[in-house]
Amino acid sequence: MQKQEAEIKLILEGCRKNDRRAQEVLYRMLYKFTMSTAMRYSRDEMDAADILSHAFVRIFKYIHMFDESKGTIFSWVKRIVINEGLDHIKSRNRFMDNVEIETVAEPAIDNAALDRLNADEIMTMIQKLPPATHAVFVLYAVEGYKHKEIAEALGISEGTSKWHLSEARKTLQKNIAYVNTA
Repeated sequence: MQKQEAEIKLILEGCRKNDRRAQEVLYRMLYKFTMSTAMRYSRDEMDAADILSHAFVRIFKYIHMFDESKGTIFSWVKRIVINEGLDHIKSRNRFMDNVEIETVAEPAIDNAALDRLNADEIMTMIQKLPPATHAVFVLYAVEGYKHKEIAEALGISEGTSKWHLSEARKTLQKNIAYVNTA
């Protein structure tokens, strides 16, 4: 563990000096982790690659601001990838600003039906959600954000965030039921 931490420190030092080899090593080391995060905010691999390219530009530009005493490189990089994913979604400007719902019924999803699906099938269903609904669902269900945080991050109201989450759940419930009856 200490050897890996020392290795990461050397790579980060190189990145801070704009050493292209160190940047490539960091990119390769973080690629799988960052791509899986970017895929949560994209509709396909091309969108995820776009998010990732913007994220790594930002990572290398601001690597000098990373502070090891405040967390790991993984948590810092994940935050950057998430922010790029949100920027990507916001750039599409497809949010419904005027939806206000205070209470949202929780649709029930049959756990046995979920057990018959693999993670890739579920991720594909999530990626097919409309962009805003997709973003809210991932932030809430995967990343653990609260509606207030989602609203601030996406520039929408809390009610709109709740509505998108409800729509995501309803759509996923229908899709899961359909797959299990087909």
